[in-house]
Amino acid sequence: MRSRTTAILAALAVVVLAAGWYFGRSPASVSESASVAPGTLVVPGLAARLGSANRVEITSKAQTLVIARKGDAWGLADRDNYPVQQDKLRELLTGLTELRITEARTADAAQLERLGVGDPASATSTASLVKLLDDKGETLAQLIVGHRRVRTQGNVPETIYVRRPGENQSWLAEGRLPVDADPQLWFDRDIANIDNKQVASVLVHRGDQTLEFAREDGKPVLKAPTEHPKLDDYRVEDVFRSLETLTLTDVKPAAQQPGEKLGTAAITLTDGSVIEVTVFRVAKADAKDAPDIWTQYAVRGDTEADKKMAARVQGWTYLVGSWKEKSFVPDLADLKAEERTPPAPAAAGDEKKPD
Repeated sequence: MRSRTTAILAALAVVVLAAGWYFGRSPASVSESASVAPGTLVVPGLAARLGSANRVEITSKAQTLVIARKGDAWGLADRDNYPVQQDKLRELLTGLTELRITEARTADAAQLERLGVGDPASATSTASLVKLLDDKGETLAQLIVGHRRVRTQGNVPETIYVRRPGENQSWLAEGRLPVDADPQLWFDRDIANIDNKQVASVLVHRGDQTLEFAREDGKPVLKAPTEHPKLDDYRVEDVFRSLETLTLTDVKPAAQQPGEKLGTAAITLTDGSVIEVTVFRVAKADAKDAPDIWTQYAVRGDTEADKKMAARVQGWTYLVGSWKEKSFVPDLADLKAEERTPPAPAAAGDEKKPD
């Protein structure tokens, strides 16, 4: 009789602990022997409520990244809702709904940081707090996410350490969560990727100088001014490569025009489309550092590619690599071929004598 009673009490203890996980009534610190059935959802019922999600907050090292929804579009709140990578966001939201408990880990507050589930508000912690809210500001889910557990076996699901805010109990959970608090890891970084062979001509205005580039027998050349020093062929060709694999480093609304306007480039494609680029330069505090180069784009054309690019770039200013300055708005000095100093003639008597 006593053994039967003991078994019933043990079963009830498991049920109570599981209820504490589900309803947030578990004590602040749970023993390492805490038991929740493997496969239990970390955030039960979230899938049914995911449609009302309106805001994602990721806090790490005392900094908070906010991804908010406006209509059907999700973007970075501090970048005027600039679009994030939709696939990555979908993976995060789906991961929250599918994350499942594997086993209980430490409930010792002093050991939590070893698993990466310490205090996300600490500037030295490696933990990240993920919070999902609806359009009324109500919390749909929140979870402290720690280190991924690396496994060497093939075809083994990814696991990650997690903890619920307000509790010391940590867990090992099965699933993948792309939790990144760095906005640069969320940008849709591609601006354009137009092969240089599609560029027919380029017109550059910089200060009081105008450069006209075209093709002769398929080769990029400088057509005007006609009088100019010897040019480096590669540097001229680089003007036609300016839109190849063009990616951003940062972004801000176009109304926030940064720094000094350097000039413009009108890039005409072989199909007649025109991409106008305006280039700005922001000097660094240390003159030895390369300046920041920001660019704006306007697209004139009727193709589907033109319309897509126009919709994507309209209203934005992009930080690009500093080397792009000489691709978009070079001056003649940037294009000049380097003068090679011929070797000094051998001194008298230094000639090699025949054997």
